[in-house]
Amino acid sequence: MRVELIAITPDAEKVIEEAGRTAYLSFDKQTDFPILRLSAGTDRALVQTEEHPELRKSKVGDSVNYGGKIWKVEKRWENSAEKFIEMIIKSGHLSVLEHACASFRIKGGSRSFTHQLVRHRMASYTQQSQRYVDETNFNYVIPPSIESNPEAKKLFESFMEDVKKTYSELRKMQIRKEDARFVLPNAVVSEIVISANMREWRHIIELRGEKRAQWEIRKMAVEVLKILKEKVPSVFFDFKIEGDYVIRVDKK
Repeated sequence: MRVELIAITPDAEKVIEEAGRTAYLSFDKQTDFPILRLSAGTDRALVQTEEHPELRKSKVGDSVNYGGKIWKVEKRWENSAEKFIEMIIKSGHLSVLEHACASFRIKGGSRSFTHQLVRHRMASYTQQSQRYVDETNFNYVIPPSIESNPEAKKLFESFMEDVKKTYSELRKMQIRKEDARFVLPNAVVSEIVISANMREWRHIIELRGEKRAQWEIRKMAVEVLKILKEKVPSVFFDFKIEGDYVIRVDKK
């Protein structure tokens, strides 16, 4: 399976912040400079480095002088959008995330996988059509449990070759592709484009990336998350990849 990002809302995190701050009319709090949360014993301080340029390069764990007192950097946000998005996610104000979207092309997945994926109704799909694409030489996905069992794999591959022969014979009889496809199995490889907003992507990834999810769609969720954590890290700050599955973590 190959997952490719083909489009994402430009400056997605800033778009989400701009839309979300409309609810609070807090545009004055926007900044492109880092924001630090400092701690000293039981004391806490939130510092806008726009006003304190000497602190802009401070990292989590650093000791810094602020207001004549030594503090430890407990948390760092790269800008106000990052901090704002983390806040709205923790508060459950997830509708704001719907203002940014991402589209992915997914190749090499089975029709069994795509049948699961398209059940997510708050997304848009365009899929390789078996009505218009000739599947005489179709590729197919072999599940790991079958791949690792020589006898099962032999039986599986034999069946696939029989299907190919049957499909090819039907086409030679001038049977339309839309009718010949009725013999095709769920293992046939398909290509699909999916577009969804960031709220829906969080839902899909949490549900389909979970350890108990089916292996193929779980792989897709992990690959999509890798890309989105790079492009919009604040939207997925509380998601973590553990091997071949996804977990949500509490990040204070």
